[in-house]
Amino acid sequence: MFRRRPPLPPFPPGGLLVGGAARDWLRGAAPKDYDWAVPDPAHAARAMADALGGSAFPLDEERGYWRVHLPGEAHHAPHHDFVPLPADVNEDLLRRDFTVNALAVTEDRRILDPAGGQADLKARRLRMVSAANLRADPLRAWRAARLETTLGFLLEPVTEAVVREVAADLTDGTLRMPAAERIRDELHALLLHLDAAHGLRRLETLGLLALTLPELREGVGLQQGGFHHLDVFEHGLEALHQLLARLPDAPLPLRWAALLHNVGKPRSHTVDPNTGRTHFHGHDKLGASLATQMLGCLKLPGDDIRHIARLVEAHMVPLPAGEKEARRFVHRRRDLLPDLLWVMLADREAARGPSSSEASRHAYAAAMNRVLAALEDRPAPPGPLLTGADVMALMGIPPGPRVGEVMRALNEAAALGEVQGEAEARAFVMEWRAKGTDESQASTD
Repeated sequence: MFRRRPPLPPFPPGGLLVGGAARDWLRGAAPKDYDWAVPDPAHAARAMADALGGSAFPLDEERGYWRVHLPGEAHHAPHHDFVPLPADVNEDLLRRDFTVNALAVTEDRRILDPAGGQADLKARRLRMVSAANLRADPLRAWRAARLETTLGFLLEPVTEAVVREVAADLTDGTLRMPAAERIRDELHALLLHLDAAHGLRRLETLGLLALTLPELREGVGLQQGGFHHLDVFEHGLEALHQLLARLPDAPLPLRWAALLHNVGKPRSHTVDPNTGRTHFHGHDKLGASLATQMLGCLKLPGDDIRHIARLVEAHMVPLPAGEKEARRFVHRRRDLLPDLLWVMLADREAARGPSSSEASRHAYAAAMNRVLAALEDRPAPPGPLLTGADVMALMGIPPGPRVGEVMRALNEAAALGEVQGEAEARAFVMEWRAKGTDESQASTD
């Protein structure tokens, strides 16, 4: 049984609530976004914006698509989209992807259902309106996996077969791939769900993952050895699951980092001929490079890509054993925290699985707590004690890499509490100068 249906906002004059918004309302869920089919989208959008103090703007003026943002809405809050009311509503609904999306609701709560979507809603079944509709826009294959995950429905067998055919036709070039941005948006809608790991596994079984994240699926069947109980691919999915079990509101970049942290393992895989042991030397750096390429192809924002890649590259850094090491850990990776700790924890829990012990969990938690305590003690880096010009004057050297080297060493010493105040900072630099002089002298002897 569905939950009691939530209230709906006032309908625009002559408008219909359509698509996913109608679907969600009929199953007792508040729509994430409101999609309206109206006689005059521009007029309706401006009227709603004026009445509620929001802003209206065109999404596609040529096709007459408009959107309204209301005041005070969070980034993830519902928005209202307006499209032209078709001459034949039922015919328009029958051009949609799935029966549960081929629904409309009138202002007097009459339901238009030309494809039998209500019965599929009750059966929690995802069924295509037609094979031709899925082939007309192959992105709908990805949407099938996303909706199956986010709605908790099951793909009807004939529909699943067509989705697999679409994937095969995309692979051999019979069908044209959707734009990368559209695939990215479907992936993000899936990744934002708590059961995202299942959704990604579903992309693999439907033949879509190879078209989306081929580097990720290279880990299918690749055993890791040691304390790992899953292959590389399943380990990545389990790390994402472990992250979301502990941090359900994790931002998208953190979800990507957990998923991709071992993406470099398949291409760095070697086996020692003497011992037979498996190695993945350098998989962290290779993984960062691969993540950059993969996410660049999906058109993620550059800042997000860089953050994800740095998390992937740093996920193997050992946790500190003492307070001083914890302060150094924070100083060197402050801009990655606390995200890096979440990735490392997800990796550990996904790796050890049943072999994890209370003692090892306690030791790992203690190391993480040292980092968190150091971060709390110094939530912001200390201000520089000396400038680059000061260092050049004290060292008697011109601008160059040596200045940066000394500045980094000085700032780290200050962060660790080893240098305090300008006088100690100057003495620290002079020690570096003396050391450099001694090394230079030794090289000439």
